[in-house]
Amino acid sequence: MNLHDLKYFAAVAEFRHFGRAAEACNISQPTLSSQIRKLEDELGVSLLERSNKRVDVTPVGRQILDHVRRALSEASLIESVAQAARDPFVGGLRLGVIPTLAPYLLPLILEPMRTSYPKLTIELWEDQTKLLVDGLRNHKLDAALVASPIGTPEFAETILFAEPLIAVLPSSHALTRYKTVDESALAGDLLVMADGHCLANHSLSACGAKKGLQGAMQAATLETLVNLVAAGYGTTLIPALASPGVANRNVELRPLRQKSNRIIRLACRPGFPRPQALRAIEKVIRKAVPKEWLK
Repeated sequence: MNLHDLKYFAAVAEFRHFGRAAEACNISQPTLSSQIRKLEDELGVSLLERSNKRVDVTPVGRQILDHVRRALSEASLIESVAQAARDPFVGGLRLGVIPTLAPYLLPLILEPMRTSYPKLTIELWEDQTKLLVDGLRNHKLDAALVASPIGTPEFAETILFAEPLIAVLPSSHALTRYKTVDESALAGDLLVMADGHCLANHSLSACGAKKGLQGAMQAATLETLVNLVAAGYGTTLIPALASPGVANRNVELRPLRQKSNRIIRLACRPGFPRPQALRAIEKVIRKAVPKEWLK
């Protein structure tokens, strides 16, 4: 039994497909199948139930899978500890970022990161908060940039900055005659993002609304949300970093009277062995955003 065989088994269990698992492991499908058969022979049990249409994990395979994942996680941690002892700014750092932040913050920090820490490779994973938290918990991610508190002691959270929210109005909307907009005035025709995006909760909370207008319309991106506003379907809130890309879109932007914002945090596991690399990311981010946003 070796770590490669355990990795192959974990990949098949995740993808439920030999071909996709082999591709993820960067080996041929016959080699992967052969190594898993070898592992089953060594253990004396069947780990997988194979058919022409699908692959399932057997009951005993599910029990063993939990131990396999812990073993792979510990092996990865051994490598990270050794890497940190050599140089914490060398090698990959797996960073998760929520979709309403990634397209707007990353252009501000990736080049400075590469210039200041040329041997540190940022491996990005863009996804919703819940999936990023799962990635941290399963050791698929080293850290994540989120906009809502995770609120559990299994993760350490560092507050980076408070990003203002900006009102986006159709160009013909009655509120465009004001220089600032009271959040509560948006509650009646507020559009929010689809469930799972924390920006939806931030927007509803800021405006004192229980739900948005979307109904059957589910915007999964800020781009779609702004397009809906431009077409006159309602109003919305966007984070300030996204506002430069909204200009000339047949919408009007207004600051909020109560200055509602969202708090951007860097989350990680407390025992992450390369805290210096995380401090480097914090430093670059804090330098990239306006000083008045810093916490």
